[in-house]
Amino acid sequence: MTLSLHGIALRYFVEVARTGSISDASARLHVAISAISRQIARLESELGVALFERRPRGMALSEAGERLLAYAQRSLLEAEHVVKEIGGLESLHGSMIKIVSSEGFAADFLPAAMAGFRSQYPGIDFTLSVMSPGEATRRVRDGDADLALTFSLAPEKGVKVEHTERAPVLALLRADHPLAARAKVSLVDLRSYPLVLPEPGTTIRQLIDITCALEGILLEPDLTCNNSGAMYRYAQKSGAIMFTGLLSVRDRYAGDGFVVMPLTHPQLRQRNIQVQTMAGRELPSAVRAFRDYLIAAIGGSRPAESSEPNPTRKRSSRGGRVLKPGAI
Repeated sequence: MTLSLHGIALRYFVEVARTGSISDASARLHVAISAISRQIARLESELGVALFERRPRGMALSEAGERLLAYAQRSLLEAEHVVKEIGGLESLHGSMIKIVSSEGFAADFLPAAMAGFRSQYPGIDFTLSVMSPGEATRRVRDGDADLALTFSLAPEKGVKVEHTERAPVLALLRADHPLAARAKVSLVDLRSYPLVLPEPGTTIRQLIDITCALEGILLEPDLTCNNSGAMYRYAQKSGAIMFTGLLSVRDRYAGDGFVVMPLTHPQLRQRNIQVQTMAGRELPSAVRAFRDYLIAAIGGSRPAESSEPNPTRKRSSRGGRVLKPGAI
């Protein structure tokens, strides 16, 4: 008997797993409920196991279903890239890299990295979606994105960490601020000055809240906001102190009249930058090449031209307090 671990059956199975419902999968795929039910039943019959637990409120994956889902997501993603790379043999636009990131990387760092990479590989296109760190990791784990650049406070399941390094929380102050000449500051030093804080749920806010709770510090921000660009401009215009990671502002803070300053609290150093891909997946050449370029860019160097084979390839500090690239 030939197993149906390919094509339509897997695509239907993945969609039911994602939505938790055959009817919801039917609506998303524009396929009859009966057709999806037949393919799921066929898979279960051929494998000899139940892939779902049928519950009153929907379908939940069984243990066997969880194992098949990991395979199915990798298989479908790799098939998509193979088709695009084959098309790229005759096309200027043969490869699409899907990137997800947390907001701090999306204003400057990632656009610059993508533009620099495309100057070497103009046949490669990108999609960039900005979201919370947890959602970025989930997108990669589920096969909805090729690569995530995000912050992490703890190990993540289902993803391969291609690169990680410390990303401590720093204070961002205008160069004319009374504290700007110091080598480092504490939250106690900052609490009597105007402050800008991100909304709860971000890694920066989580670490600040933990530190305040442990040390009995009360911070009363002038502005709480869910947009890093708005916080940055508010700090620039008002002189308020903002909290950030270095990579988020590295290419612009000095020219915008800021300095960045380490904070004394060890809790505020318990954060990492991670470049994540799906665990167990063999990356297409375009994704491998961009991964390597991105890691070099994180380190602050100008990446050398990648040696990865790619069918679509057509051609080959200012002032202020400066921290070393390894300090991000």
